[in-house]
Amino acid sequence: MNATAAHPPAHLVDGSLYVFRAWHSMPDEFHDVDGHPVNAVHGYTRFLCELLEKTRPERVAVAFDASLTSSFRNAIYPPYKANRELPPPDLEHQFVLCREVTAALGVTVLIDHSFEADDLIGSALWHLRGHGISSVIVSADKDFGQLLGEHDRQWDFARNLRWGPEGVHEKLGVLPNQVADYLALCGDAVDNIPGVPGVGAKTAAALLAHFGSLDALLDRVDEVAFLRLRGAASCAARLREHGEMARLYRRLTRIALDAPVTDHVDGLRRAPVDTTTLDALCERLRFGPLTRSRLRALAD
Repeated sequence: MNATAAHPPAHLVDGSLYVFRAWHSMPDEFHDVDGHPVNAVHGYTRFLCELLEKTRPERVAVAFDASLTSSFRNAIYPPYKANRELPPPDLEHQFVLCREVTAALGVTVLIDHSFEADDLIGSALWHLRGHGISSVIVSADKDFGQLLGEHDRQWDFARNLRWGPEGVHEKLGVLPNQVADYLALCGDAVDNIPGVPGVGAKTAAALLAHFGSLDALLDRVDEVAFLRLRGAASCAARLREHGEMARLYRRLTRIALDAPVTDHVDGLRRAPVDTTTLDALCERLRFGPLTRSRLRALAD
């Protein structure tokens, strides 16, 4: 029996992505009882309500980043994500409130100061797979492609696009088990990972299609010069020069599967909602009647 037949899939949400989207898209006209801006909280709450209304998941978790400067990747490679500005204090405060809203709805919050949201989602997915439960990763981030097994799906919620392992190949030109190698080769500007100079996305995909993995490519780098590849000789030279850095970059691009998350089969089930806590939170955040009614319906 396959995983999808035995259990409904768990939904693992890239929470930080949707908080940032709400921050950028919601007008700055929402304030809590103390006068602090809560536009991102209002937008994120609407997103979370819609997700829970559509899916009614048995198992669900939302992962948040708390490790922009303290991730284990920063110790390996200090420039990692150094191009990103830290969230302003107003947004930092709203992240805390978004976690409160999530927990108040009985949804598990995943957060850690050494592991990123990607790692928490990857580790949760890995444990669930061990119990025969598939996962839907709710995110638009291409990095998650490396996690998708036969029965797993990724869901870009805003665009309502879903894909499985085949979709990873359609988007990037590589298989899920090659995504970390691919990003190590061509780099990832969003995370400040330079990759191998002169190796773009198409070249990286072509090299992995031929050699299968970064390790095989570097072990057989002398063959690269003879490939039907534009600038093959210079590509081989760059791979010789930067090969060890590419292996280092792969330690950054590979999602960890050993982050501290529950490995219990029921660890991510929605918990009962304390309506008193939820109502008090609605008062503090000055939610309107529509949002309040949606939250109360979800509490039931």
